[in-house]
Amino acid sequence: MTFEQFQESLTLPSPPQSLPVLLEALWHDANGDWEAAHNIAQSKEGIQAYDRLHAYLHRVEGDTFNAGYWYRRAGSEVFKGNVKEEWKYLAQTFLTNT
Repeated sequence: MTFEQFQESLTLPSPPQSLPVLLEALWHDANGDWEAAHNIAQSKEGIQAYDRLHAYLHRVEGDTFNAGYWYRRAGSEVFKGNVKEEWKYLAQTFLTNT
């Protein structure tokens, strides 16, 4: 799946069945279901990509303290751009690594 195809899937009523779970979380976040995305991030705490997703989600929520904790757990620097840029960065990263 390309980034463009993933973006197009955001108009569907539910995420595509074949979507890798980390991208499913971003799909839910983009469609206003932060809770579903957060549940996915929490499902595999301790795995770097999930912890990185978790950091992003707490940043979206406005909880920078908690986001900082998850960035550290993921071994990542705090993202310098806005949350839309971070969403795109994560989507491209997860597309490349799945």
